[in-house]
Amino acid sequence: MTQHRLSEDAGGRRMPAWLKVKTGKASLTRRTRELLADCGVTTVCDAAMCPNIGECFCSGTATFMILGDRCTRDCRFCAVAHGDCDPPDPDEPAHVAEAASRLGLKFVVLTCVTRDDLPDGGAGQFVATMRALRQRLPEVRIEVLTSDFAGNISPLHSVLDEEPTVYNHNVETVRRLQPQVRPQAGYERSLGVLREASRYSPPGAIIKSGLMVGLGENIDEVGETLADLAAAGCKIVTIGQYLRPTPAHLPVARYVPPEEFALYTQMGLERGISQVVSGPFVRSSYHAAEVASDVAVQD
Repeated sequence: MTQHRLSEDAGGRRMPAWLKVKTGKASLTRRTRELLADCGVTTVCDAAMCPNIGECFCSGTATFMILGDRCTRDCRFCAVAHGDCDPPDPDEPAHVAEAASRLGLKFVVLTCVTRDDLPDGGAGQFVATMRALRQRLPEVRIEVLTSDFAGNISPLHSVLDEEPTVYNHNVETVRRLQPQVRPQAGYERSLGVLREASRYSPPGAIIKSGLMVGLGENIDEVGETLADLAAAGCKIVTIGQYLRPTPAHLPVARYVPPEEFALYTQMGLERGISQVVSGPFVRSSYHAAEVASDVAVQD
């Protein structure tokens, strides 16, 4: 795969030499994009402007985003559109299952826009999509990355009752920066979701979370967050560099060097987290299948 160094960020700031993205072979990337469009599905790869899109599409994989393409929240870091939302599409689960089948996926990652307008926060669409996937692909493993369901436990339980391979909910940043980064969410609420997921799930379940760095946090705060996630029962944590999607979003406070990401990996392992995937371009679903398999082997 071809690697290209990013020269400037969304604010015109010069970016460091270690920020290199894998673009993938254009024909393979185009083939995946056309298949996804034909199936009528939305991916967070496109919606969130993921830097790994070339690598993943070239490999014939994608992270599906359900419940539409508009979010009811307006987090300061996120490129996903926000505003008024349409009702959930009853055909969406079948479309996702069709796309996963045509891509030949054995591990499917489902994420969503936050839907505070729905009584169940969209949990029912997660359930329907997981069932459609298993009907079409009986051996499929599924990772779900959900919202906080506004702190409501019942929707969370309905998703967990389907026993996804991995349950993921991101804290996104350290405690101090939560009001600036995602003002409609909360650090303690997210920790509560993760604790409840760990408590409610069957033994051996994989609970996962993630955060961005480069937003103004310090190393001690990252360490505190890793300790909190370990105490909440997380077995996997992802840590990646925040990249400003547009000039309207939060600016990057600094670009974290590779050696600091290596330090965060060690800090997380020392705090009892089974797998810490940490690097500039790490995102929640990056190499999700391989990471989940590694944790299952450890258990």
